[in-house]
Amino acid sequence: MEPPAAKRSRGCPAGPEERDAGAGAARGRGRPEALLDLSAKRVAESWAFEQVEERFSRVPEPVQKRIVFWSFPRSEREICMYSSLGYPPPEGEHDARVPFTRGLHLLQSGAVDRVLQVGFHLSGNIREPGSPGEPERLYHVSISFDRCKITSVSCGCDNRDLFYCAHVVALSLYRIRHAGQVELRLPISETLSQMNRDQLQKFVQYLISAHHTEVLPTAQRLADEILLLGSEINLVNGAPDPTAGAGIEDANCWHLDEEQIQEQVKQLLSNGGYYGASQQLRSMFSKVREMLRMRDSNGARMLILMTEQFLQDPRLALWRQQGAGMTDKCRQLWDELGILSPPRASSGALWVCVVLSPHCKPEERAGWLQLLSRWDKLDVCPLEEGNYSFDGPSLRPTVAPVPGSEEEEEVAATSPRHTVFGRALLAGELRWNDAYLQRILASDSYGPSLTGSMGGDKLTFDPQGRPLWLGEPFPTACARVDTLRAHGYPRQALRLASAIINTLRLQQRHQLESYKQQKKELLQKGSTCITNTEGWVGHPLDPIGCLCRALLEACRLEEETLTLYPDSGPEKRKVAYQHVPVPGSPGESYLVLALEVALLGLGQQRALPEGLYAQDKVVRNEEQLLALLEEVELDERLVQVLRKQAGLLLEGGPFSGFGEVLFRESVPMHTCARYLFTALLPHDPDLAYRLALRAMRLPVLETAFPAGEPHPSPLDSIMSNRFPRWFILGHLETRQCELASTMLTAAKGDPKWLHTVLGSIQQNIHSPALLFKLAQDACKTATPVSAPPDTTLLGIALELGRQVMRMTLNVMTWRRREMVRWLVSCATEIGPQALMNIMQNWYSLFTPVEAATIVAVTGTTHATLLRLQLDTPRREELWACARTLALQCAMKDPQNCALPALTLCEKNHSAFEAAYQIVLDAAAGGLGHAHLFTVARYMEHRGLPLRAYKLATLALAQLSIAFNQDSHPAVNDVLWACSLSHSLGRHELSAIVPLIIRSIHCAPMLSDILRRWTLSAPGLGPLGARRAAKPLGADRAPLCQLLDAAVTAYITTSHSRLTHISPRHYGDFIEFLGKARETFLLAPDGHLQFAQFLENLKQTYKGKKKLMLLVRERFG
Repeated sequence: MEPPAAKRSRGCPAGPEERDAGAGAARGRGRPEALLDLSAKRVAESWAFEQVEERFSRVPEPVQKRIVFWSFPRSEREICMYSSLGYPPPEGEHDARVPFTRGLHLLQSGAVDRVLQVGFHLSGNIREPGSPGEPERLYHVSISFDRCKITSVSCGCDNRDLFYCAHVVALSLYRIRHAGQVELRLPISETLSQMNRDQLQKFVQYLISAHHTEVLPTAQRLADEILLLGSEINLVNGAPDPTAGAGIEDANCWHLDEEQIQEQVKQLLSNGGYYGASQQLRSMFSKVREMLRMRDSNGARMLILMTEQFLQDPRLALWRQQGAGMTDKCRQLWDELGILSPPRASSGALWVCVVLSPHCKPEERAGWLQLLSRWDKLDVCPLEEGNYSFDGPSLRPTVAPVPGSEEEEEVAATSPRHTVFGRALLAGELRWNDAYLQRILASDSYGPSLTGSMGGDKLTFDPQGRPLWLGEPFPTACARVDTLRAHGYPRQALRLASAIINTLRLQQRHQLESYKQQKKELLQKGSTCITNTEGWVGHPLDPIGCLCRALLEACRLEEETLTLYPDSGPEKRKVAYQHVPVPGSPGESYLVLALEVALLGLGQQRALPEGLYAQDKVVRNEEQLLALLEEVELDERLVQVLRKQAGLLLEGGPFSGFGEVLFRESVPMHTCARYLFTALLPHDPDLAYRLALRAMRLPVLETAFPAGEPHPSPLDSIMSNRFPRWFILGHLETRQCELASTMLTAAKGDPKWLHTVLGSIQQNIHSPALLFKLAQDACKTATPVSAPPDTTLLGIALELGRQVMRMTLNVMTWRRREMVRWLVSCATEIGPQALMNIMQNWYSLFTPVEAATIVAVTGTTHATLLRLQLDTPRREELWACARTLALQCAMKDPQNCALPALTLCEKNHSAFEAAYQIVLDAAAGGLGHAHLFTVARYMEHRGLPLRAYKLATLALAQLSIAFNQDSHPAVNDVLWACSLSHSLGRHELSAIVPLIIRSIHCAPMLSDILRRWTLSAPGLGPLGARRAAKPLGADRAPLCQLLDAAVTAYITTSHSRLTHISPRHYGDFIEFLGKARETFLLAPDGHLQFAQFLENLKQTYKGKKKLMLLVRERFG
């Protein structure tokens, strides 16, 4: 196809044609350009100077000068392309990092001088100011050019980078902007041909003299060769001239430092884990796309160099050897290289776009395909992840057949290996010479012939007479659109995009008709098979994104400002769009088509692809498409399209993700529905809610767990273990929650929709964590700071909270306490009745501990009572409800709830007595001594020592402390119980002694208790108000029994310790005997008993001579 004129990119510097044309019009008041210049321009663009010389035996000097003059690049856009980054640098670093900006500044500051053009060679000096305290630096710059392209550059700064340095930029811009001020000479060979022998000799000698240190060896070598008659230099006619331009056979392309590109890509890949490296690699991809738009052959050259370095990345072999997947950043870069470009860029697929170029030569395409085929066979070449087919169904205005599962499995089992280059290889088989395709691309008004068809039965026009594009898969057709746009054919891209959308519309109508015929059967069945073999959103070729961006670009309104980063413009400022009419389709605009095709793709019912990265790509692609749509400001015309498409999506059956029947593993529509709901709500609330409620479904969870079934893992995705291939399920559930939250917020003040949304949430959301978040959001929305609360929405929040409590009741999580506290707070916002309701039904919502320690306590705090503003009867009613709750919890779990129940019932005698009785009953049923001691201490603190004593005796009855348990946890409790009984009186002391003797067998502990009781007199009477006259004696009742028990414990413990004693414990044993003697001496005959005890030890353990020696030294 004939390449049309390239469209000037937005925001790029103006070309010289515009600049010169404007200047000429200003000078000559519209006077036409000279024929010599017009001819010289055309020759300079397309003919090598050698070809001119061969074609014409004699070219006049003025003609030669004009050809040489016009051979220098005339547009600043190419200079900018080869000297600027592909992405904006950090703020404030533009001048420091962008050569084009620095070169422009040098030009404007007058740093360029001594500019000379000799034939096809330009030279000049650039004076660059030095840093503070440093001298000015002078750089000599040389530029060779041919046919309006710079073919080589040289600069004294020795810059090693992908781009031209700022000094080359400054000299180039000087030549473009001030061409008339540049001294122009013909190629040096033309000047030399005008000299006689003496002049030539003088010229050579002066040249050698001026540069003898540099050129003298070379001059002598050349002279020797010339004087040698049979030398090679004498066998060649003429001599080389670096200023005479390129030869006929020389390649004509812009200078590109291939070695530097390879080195930089290699270095960036080695730093692939860093964000900056990935960003720079993306900037290089962006530069490739920029070259493709300019139809610069360096685009393919640069891409080849980058691809080779990517394939040499040592991590590829390592990942393959380990069987591990590549990192996410690396995978994205490979996708951009082989398949898909990032959606924020506008050029689409890279290798697919290169191979599918509509203007490349056959030998070029063959070379690319040969390279791709070789790369494709490499073991380290990454595979394309996902279950997308490479030979999908063609675009047809008929219903896609429903594939059988067995058939699909066979295809999957026999499918070939698909690498990231597979689609580019397939694209190489496509051609642009189809006659019907050419007619679509050639005219905006192409219509049907008299018969309405083109060859056989192939349908080529829709009923309205608009052209269709059939016969190849939809993603492939969209790749054609993207390729046209990438190579600078925007009008042709729009024509083909319109034909594709016409086909989609016709296909949608046929699908609806087919669904109506089988609707009853499908609804009865309640399930469906997937009707689309591959999804369009998340597809490696991004077909929907390609169409949308092509259509939206045609409608974009932007200020024509000078910018070096056209790809980053939309991210920096708000984009405005206008309706641009579609030629041949009255009443339609490209903006309408963009919205329509985006909704068709987003609403397509499609199966989730295989693989983590493929699934993540589905999510990212959907978000990127919606971000494009959100830039479009909806007017009445677009709203009508939105309403129509929303209705079609609801009626789309198995072809729509919003249809009544869904395939079990189809991609959910939550994110798309959220956009549609927000957009439709101001115009058609009923349709907005219907669509959003239909989209709340998550089919894979609905079939896995029937409604009402508890969540096996409450705070995580329930599919993580049972359905491992749904890697992004957690993300999908979060999007479902966001859709529900959006509906709840919008329905505030509308009870009908609030309860409808609540029912949908309860039916479709299965994650307690997300339900709890929804409840929190609803409560926050319902209680604004400066307005009265929405009681209906508060009730919804409370109901959601109750559902979370029920779902997580038997599965304890670390967030339960937070959830319980929030539920009480939410119920408090509603009122006392709601609070009492959750107290009365606590058993289905809370554990006894939660109910007694959080619900009952929080519900009766001073802050809660102030918030409720209750009168005295209502306050007492709430207290009674809380006490009843506490008593019920104490009966169900006395171990953990008895003390909270007693605390809560302190101010009500009957309730307090009931709680105390529960503790006594629980003691008989096995309530542990630790809990009994805790309650006993509480009773003493409350001034009920007799009840404390009673509970202490019950605790002692359950306690057993062995002879070697000196540090038993209950030691302090026992000592406290003994102190309590001593303070109560002799009767209580006498009663507790048998319990102490039976429960405690630790000698030091018994002696400690005995000593404490002998220090002071016991109390008299029930409360110990008066004490006896003198302390109790250890040799009289009731302490004599305790003394005997202590002495016996010391004797028993001594024998037990001596059985397995080691020498390093001899000192501890001697100290133990010292404490034993103190206890023995409390008895009247204690000296005698202790002496007999020691003698017994000496006889029994006389083999332990060292130990017995220590005993004699200490005790005699």
